[in-house]
Amino acid sequence: MTMRWNFKGSKPEGKPVATGQELAGQAHGKSRRLSPEELEALGQELEALRQEVLADLGQRDADYIRDIIRKQRWAEIGGRTLIHFSLNPITWAVGVGMLTTAKILENMEIGHNVMHGQYDWMNDPDLHSQTYEWDNVCDGDSWRKTHNYEHHTFTNIIGKDRDYGYAILRLSNDTPWRPRYLFQFSYFIALSLLFEWGVGIHELEVEKLENKEVTWREKLPFIKSYARKISKQVMKDYVVFPALAGPFAPKVLLGNALANVGRSVWASAVIFCGHFTEQAQTFTEEECENETRGHWYYRQLLGSSNFTGGRWLHIMSGHLSYQIEHHLYPDIPSHRYAEMAPRVEAICKKYGLHYNTGTFTEQFSTVVKRILRYSLPPKLEAMLPA
Repeated sequence: MTMRWNFKGSKPEGKPVATGQELAGQAHGKSRRLSPEELEALGQELEALRQEVLADLGQRDADYIRDIIRKQRWAEIGGRTLIHFSLNPITWAVGVGMLTTAKILENMEIGHNVMHGQYDWMNDPDLHSQTYEWDNVCDGDSWRKTHNYEHHTFTNIIGKDRDYGYAILRLSNDTPWRPRYLFQFSYFIALSLLFEWGVGIHELEVEKLENKEVTWREKLPFIKSYARKISKQVMKDYVVFPALAGPFAPKVLLGNALANVGRSVWASAVIFCGHFTEQAQTFTEEECENETRGHWYYRQLLGSSNFTGGRWLHIMSGHLSYQIEHHLYPDIPSHRYAEMAPRVEAICKKYGLHYNTGTFTEQFSTVVKRILRYSLPPKLEAMLPA
């Protein structure tokens, strides 16, 4: 059993109640509830670290992102060349791998981070958060609304953060169980394979259309912009480049499709490991009323997860392997997270808060466990070991 408590006080409100946070709460036993004074002190320390890094931004950060852009472009050129002109399956497969790598780099380490404003200070029009458009069927303006604003503001608040489960998956008892959730592992597989399309259509808010909370007419501007973006992406990868290959169009078409699917599978795995692990906590709207900056930092810490690995694993994940740091500091250049992480972890230790990290395999396995666990009716789920 977990205790519902309000950030504004240091004591639980009412009696213990069963909530959708049971699994996460039990695994999160190392974290302690902080008093309002401690929450403010926590926020001040984390904000001080942010200001310190912001003041230090300069040439090495500009050099870093431009170097990544160069590597991404050469990977795309090399990949598309090998796919087009390969004479055997091996060189074709290498080309698909290079194009997949290029697409991952463009989306994860470049596009996602640029659109967060991490490089606005450079005053480079090609790297500005409000004008950058990435190689993805998700429209940039839609992403800035649903991800940058909604998700990063209301992280893991049930009913406010639509990224939590993407309105498809049941990941806690806060979501009422329905028979369709018995099949949610298959939804998870489909979402992983088609992740860019799922993210692209996220702003449509299908569940709100079904409940008549919004109308199709209200969604018409989004539908038009989404259709334009789809047309552009489909034309590039599935019409223009295959046409350039003439009689070899089928292998180019297949290669481009596999690169897009590979990017989707990788991006979904990284994002799920950052948000839906066993120890990632959820929050109610009432818990977050009148939230201060310190409360917001606290929620980001408890609702996010990291995974460990080598330098290129971090780069290929867009440094979302440091999801905790990213949620604390979404506007800090992502390559700085590796330097900030030990200090964030030390602050967590100081306040008795769990710093949720593990290997990629460990974190992903708990994601799968959570998806399977909450596919079951509550009575069966309650019978499973914590």
